[in-house]
Amino acid sequence: MLELYHLLIHRLSHTLGHQYNDGAPDWLHPVLHVVLFYAPLLLLCVLCYWMIKRIQRRSRARKIIHPTSPSEPIPGMDRNLFRFVFRASKGQQIILLLTSLLAMPILYSTLELPKQIINIALDADQFPTKVMEYELTQIQLLGMLCGLYLIAILLNGMHKYWLNVFKGRVAERFLRRLRLLIYRRWRSPKTNTKGTDIIPIMVQEVEPIGGFAADILTLPVFQGGTLLTIMLFMFVQEPMLGLAAIAILPVQLILLPKLQRKLNKLARRRIHEVRILGSELGQQTESATNRNCTTKPVIKSLRRIESVRQDIHRMKFFIKVLNNFLTALTPFFFYALGGYFVIEGRITLGALVAVLAAHKEFSAPLKELFRYYQSLEDVRIRYREVFRYFATGRV
Repeated sequence: MLELYHLLIHRLSHTLGHQYNDGAPDWLHPVLHVVLFYAPLLLLCVLCYWMIKRIQRRSRARKIIHPTSPSEPIPGMDRNLFRFVFRASKGQQIILLLTSLLAMPILYSTLELPKQIINIALDADQFPTKVMEYELTQIQLLGMLCGLYLIAILLNGMHKYWLNVFKGRVAERFLRRLRLLIYRRWRSPKTNTKGTDIIPIMVQEVEPIGGFAADILTLPVFQGGTLLTIMLFMFVQEPMLGLAAIAILPVQLILLPKLQRKLNKLARRRIHEVRILGSELGQQTESATNRNCTTKPVIKSLRRIESVRQDIHRMKFFIKVLNNFLTALTPFFFYALGGYFVIEGRITLGALVAVLAAHKEFSAPLKELFRYYQSLEDVRIRYREVFRYFATGRV
């Protein structure tokens, strides 16, 4: 069995264009085993587990019946957050989607040009060279490639600026519409929620929902496309390094979502405690003898809010530190495998430098996708709590 396993690793390495034998360094064997077998297998298992859990959650959600909740407690809103956002900003979401896709070729050029500068303009020895029927010296070719790189950087920056400005416009417009719908429902004579509990809901709790409306489709497309573009670039340079880039990803996908679920529970507790505090303050404000009201409920509520917020801070920063540590482990495979391949002449130094530079861009979209996952769960909680408030009249 062990011999078959080693034979499989050798065949996978041979398929990717690399052959190693007993003369290879001892440390190369376990690194290749992790990159070629364990990491992809673990990633496949994690993805299958996520798909099964998602199907089960959807199946359970269809069977849940809310007998005490009206079908549409807030006119103009939908119980499904995604449907509500798309219905309210369909045209703007399409523009954001197309604009996000335009960034991918620009990004690829910013990754490819540095490699060409090193390999063609600096490391080559055949000059002058022909470029589009023009003969260029080494200095002229270097200047042309650097100019193209500068143009690509400017286009990338301008694109991100316009995209973020437009996202801000979409978010603010959606937030205004959401607040108006909630306000009209609160003013409706049919509602039984006339207290001051509506203040934290309209001011604080719905604001993240409005901001998320601009990211609900754009962020996974833009950041996911960025991640796929970087991975495509790495695989084009060297498939083994492309596999090394995702070696730590399964560990992140296992640990971080579990920690995030704990953080979501704390966020839900914080929302309830803030509402309880608002309700207590509202009762004391409306009371004619508010000066004689005891302060103990308010003090206890403030202490509970402080305790929950401290737990949230600890959990949030622990997740951040863990994610940064796991992300920093990936360059180990680049330096080990990439350095060995450069010494053996299997890849160029420019390709290795380009892959290392691309990996610096690799962690940013991955963090944004994790942040999107965190925001998605938080926004869903807030959105459900708004419906629950109007359906039951309780915080």
